[in-house]
Amino acid sequence: RCLSGKLQPLLAQESGRVDQDSASCLDGSRHCRGTMVTKLQRDQSWIPKVIKKKTCSTFLEDTTTQSQQQLCQCGYAREHHRSVATEDNFGAAMVSRWNTAEHTTEEPTDAFGDVEFFGKGRRHGKFVRLSSDTDPAIIYSLITQSWGIPPPNLVVSVVGGDANLKMKAWLKDILRQGLVKAAQSTGAWIMTSGLQVGIGKYVGEAVRDHATASTHTATKVVAMGIAPWGLVYKKQRLINTKGSFPIRYTVSSEAAAQHALDDNYSAFLLVDDGTNRRAGGETQFHARLEQHILTRRTGIGGRGSIEIPVLCMLIQGGPNMLERIYGAIKNNIPWLVLSGSGGIADVLAEALVGSFTEETSRKQAEAWLQKHAPAEDVPGLLKLMEKIVEKKHLLTVYNAEQEGVEDFDTIILKTLFKASKKKSTDAQAYLDELKLAVAWSRVDIARSQLFNGEILWKTNDLEDPMTAALVNNEPDFVKLFIDHGINMVEYLSYGRLEELYSSVADNSLLNGLLRRKQVERRCSQSKGSKCTPGVPRPEEGQHRYTLSEVLKVLSDLMGDFCDPIYGELFQLSGSHRRKALLNPQEDSYWKRKCANPWADLFIWAVLQRRGKMATYFWEMGGESVSSGLGADLLLREMSRLEPEAEGAQVIKEMAARFQQLAVDVFNECYRHSEKRAFQLLVRRCPVWGRATCLQLATEADARTFLAHDGVQAFLSQVWWGDMDRNTQFWRLVLAYFCPPFIYSSLIKFRSSSEEQASTGPASEPECNENDILLEPVGNSRDDEAGVRVSGRDGRPFCMRRWKQFWETPVTSFFSNVIMYFAFLFLFAYVLILDLFPEGPSIPELVLYIWVLTIVFEEIRQTFFVSMDMSVKKKVKLYFQDMWNICDILAIGLFAVGVCARMFRDWYDAGRVVLCLDFMVFSFRLVHIFAVHKQLGPKIIIVGKMMKDMFFFLFFLGVWLMAYGVATQGLLHHSETRASWIFRRVFYRPYLQIFGQIPLNELDAAQIPSSNCTDDPVAILMEELPPCTNTYANWLVILLLTIFLLVANILLVNLLIAMFSYTFNKVQENSDIYWKFQRYKLIVEYHKRPALPPPFIIVSHLNIFIKRNIRRVPSVKSKVFVMDFPESVASKLMTWEAVQKENYLVCRNRAKRESNMEQLKRTAQKVDTVLNYITDIKEHERRLRVLEKQVDYCTEALTWLIESLMQSDLVKNAKPPPTLPDSSYKRDSRL
Repeated sequence: RCLSGKLQPLLAQESGRVDQDSASCLDGSRHCRGTMVTKLQRDQSWIPKVIKKKTCSTFLEDTTTQSQQQLCQCGYAREHHRSVATEDNFGAAMVSRWNTAEHTTEEPTDAFGDVEFFGKGRRHGKFVRLSSDTDPAIIYSLITQSWGIPPPNLVVSVVGGDANLKMKAWLKDILRQGLVKAAQSTGAWIMTSGLQVGIGKYVGEAVRDHATASTHTATKVVAMGIAPWGLVYKKQRLINTKGSFPIRYTVSSEAAAQHALDDNYSAFLLVDDGTNRRAGGETQFHARLEQHILTRRTGIGGRGSIEIPVLCMLIQGGPNMLERIYGAIKNNIPWLVLSGSGGIADVLAEALVGSFTEETSRKQAEAWLQKHAPAEDVPGLLKLMEKIVEKKHLLTVYNAEQEGVEDFDTIILKTLFKASKKKSTDAQAYLDELKLAVAWSRVDIARSQLFNGEILWKTNDLEDPMTAALVNNEPDFVKLFIDHGINMVEYLSYGRLEELYSSVADNSLLNGLLRRKQVERRCSQSKGSKCTPGVPRPEEGQHRYTLSEVLKVLSDLMGDFCDPIYGELFQLSGSHRRKALLNPQEDSYWKRKCANPWADLFIWAVLQRRGKMATYFWEMGGESVSSGLGADLLLREMSRLEPEAEGAQVIKEMAARFQQLAVDVFNECYRHSEKRAFQLLVRRCPVWGRATCLQLATEADARTFLAHDGVQAFLSQVWWGDMDRNTQFWRLVLAYFCPPFIYSSLIKFRSSSEEQASTGPASEPECNENDILLEPVGNSRDDEAGVRVSGRDGRPFCMRRWKQFWETPVTSFFSNVIMYFAFLFLFAYVLILDLFPEGPSIPELVLYIWVLTIVFEEIRQTFFVSMDMSVKKKVKLYFQDMWNICDILAIGLFAVGVCARMFRDWYDAGRVVLCLDFMVFSFRLVHIFAVHKQLGPKIIIVGKMMKDMFFFLFFLGVWLMAYGVATQGLLHHSETRASWIFRRVFYRPYLQIFGQIPLNELDAAQIPSSNCTDDPVAILMEELPPCTNTYANWLVILLLTIFLLVANILLVNLLIAMFSYTFNKVQENSDIYWKFQRYKLIVEYHKRPALPPPFIIVSHLNIFIKRNIRRVPSVKSKVFVMDFPESVASKLMTWEAVQKENYLVCRNRAKRESNMEQLKRTAQKVDTVLNYITDIKEHERRLRVLEKQVDYCTEALTWLIESLMQSDLVKNAKPPPTLPDSSYKRDSRL
């Protein structure tokens, strides 16, 4: 304990040095490799100070062996001993038998470091030579801290077979498919000798074979060798007082090489008891190490909540194994005995299955011991065997023929459960077993062994296992605990939620995001100290994240369109919201219970990309539609941050699954009630920062959801307002140009009775008067958005009908289209007929005013639509739309053209700019026609084809430049005019693609004779054209042929193929693309004023008066965003939960009826039948044993009766009873 206490500061000191060396050396140079070796030496320089070896201190000559040199009883030659050991003649004379405890001294170890197995690739292993009396706590710290091997969830010590062990085929299968596979799945250590002999050799081969066949490369099997130092082959090569980093270790084909280190092991503990070429010195240390590991605790995520179980597995073995077994079971270490492996294992298995007190079993054991052990030791070994059999609960017999090797981890877990079997019904006695089942992910065993109704589990008993199941991603255990009464409201506090976030994996994306926010917060708090954001400090290895970091990560992922999640914990609101996000004021919130535990766990699972667990929390929680869309948004943003393409694809697939869940539940809601489904779309969700489902879907680009019929029906209702959706287009045109028709029957509007019939209590009897479609909270005197409210409007019919027509989005769209065509007509008229240098005319001034009103509208859309966000965010959102960029470009070009047009010297330049600007304004028409069902998808196809065109132009430009430069150099090497060089390099080859091939300039046979010159000055002054070079003219013709072949056939067909792929891809989802564009267009025109430019200035003045003078709030914004009273919102969420349950029932029914599920159920039934058959075989075996015992008793009684009848002890004239012939009766029955 003293040594282990000194070990911790040594490890901390050396790890600090290692961090400095790692930071100073980041490249792979030879100098850095040397630096890394020096770093490793310093990292383990404490080992000789703490860990010792043993050397013989007294030479006692061994007279039992015949050798040319004098040997000590320790096994080493006289020359190997120091002078002090050989000169102590008096001490040697007094002692006749060498003892490791009395005749050895401890010295600093001289063999430790890394071993590289030469010829085995880049396999490395750790090794250390240690005294047999070394404290196992030091070695455990060395393994887990210095060597970096993770602590185990289980330790399996495989013992038994000697050097002459011949492994059977089924035993090899058990080691490879059973033990090693179970060790990998459970995170176990496998302990053997680690040498290429006996059981250690076969375990090493099993590790190698499993590693070769396994596809799970992330989890490595930890096999650890504990071998006697004196037996190790070529151990002198491992000796280096400064450590070996690494030492090359080779194995030859010598006979002694069977005791060489096995390259399939991860670590070697070479136990030195001072002897040479003798086994057994490591046994005591091995047992003490097992006992120490039993006292250690491991756990999920480093929580330290589970005692590490230790299991010994016996394969074959000799009589000496009985002492090893008895010593282990005294420490309550369970044993798994492999029946059929031979040796003492079979003897023990027979004794455990039957009864060791029986004469037959005892005789068989005694006969085996007499054959394999000295006669004087047999009675003691029999008594030892009796003591072992007395503790049957610690010994489990495994028969591979009956139980198979597929679920060997189940056998191990059942062995541990059997060893810890208690008679108490108190749940506290079974917590470690439950945590172990969680660690091994064996919910089936936990359900059958611990949750079978015999143990009384309380809610507080399941809290730690629930935390372990959450951190270890065990949704089946989470469901099991919830089904057995754990209350999530009482379980989940904000402090426990922080623990869950702090347990994320170090290599995960979430950990990197949280770590960056944590460093930023600490840097902002310590402004005076040097701190680099995004780079963790060396002393911050053990991190604990708070909800402030989680809040900032969620704010970055979701954006500013909603309130920050967990913002209420830090009182984030108002204009100080962004400032508080940078450095939130933490409060003692961690003691409080979470208000929405299911939503908090759902967000936690989504951020960790745990699909199955997140789906379960989604099923258990509320707000299913918004939660599915929120998860879609978070995952899509995380996929953009994921550096690995494969990982990003996995995140996108998970996001698509949650979007589909939202679509399915909303579809169920829409089929049940259209009105309430519309309410779900516009209701603010408190869990997701008061965002609506439509906002979440828009931010997540959830096109499938927005293309749903229910969403489109809601958009159509907003689009048409109070007008009939089936209104014909010509009626709308006629009413637009002749407004009095609005008051006639030409345009049909919904009457107040129809509104009441569709929204009244008759259709939804369970709703109260507040449950009205699209009814805003509170009373508003303004209904400018056309939002229907209950009751009659107090305004006159003419005003009400006027507003119902002109403030409808479809009317606004139609008027904007008409006026935009008028604007383009006016613009074209000015450009062609009325743009004079003398000054602007009246039509031109009207055009200026018209564009100015467009500028006012763009300013309103940028800064005055959303008032609850910063100016920077408003500008960012504005420029995210490509059409807004087009508007800014058009307005900017118009301003430049007008300014240049006002000056006579710049008139022509201004006219050119205005002509280009007309093209930009005309291109804006494409967005207007996106609402059309046939034209909308085609516009999207054209946009995606433009992207393909850019890639094509890149290849074409490279090929065109190569050909143009080559032909220019061959034909016109004397050309110096830059404009002509550009024409002949780029322009002429480009025209040649379309068939304009000037052969009179390329072909020497067709070049006309004319005056030309090679004088650069004359060419530059354009006195004479340059002469065409006819040398190697055949090469020019050949290059022309190749150029046309590649450009016209290869590249053009490549472009056609790309266009075809894009067309087919978009055409398959054309309806979804069009509906998504339609949604954006409807939202845009719903926010626009009723009048189009240039009359829009009237609407702007009206809005200014209402908002700033009359202080009338906008009602248009409440069509897509609404707050409901608490009672209405509660009923709406209850109704949504009912619809979700209906959807889940239908989905589970369809899943049960699928072929795959039927096959699974059939397979389970077959397994059950096989288990019954196995039980029947076991009963038959027991019956056969019983028949043998009955036959023996029958023979004994027969002999006794005959003896009594022949003697004179009993005088009875009545004959003895006879046993009926049972075989005859059985035959007769047959």
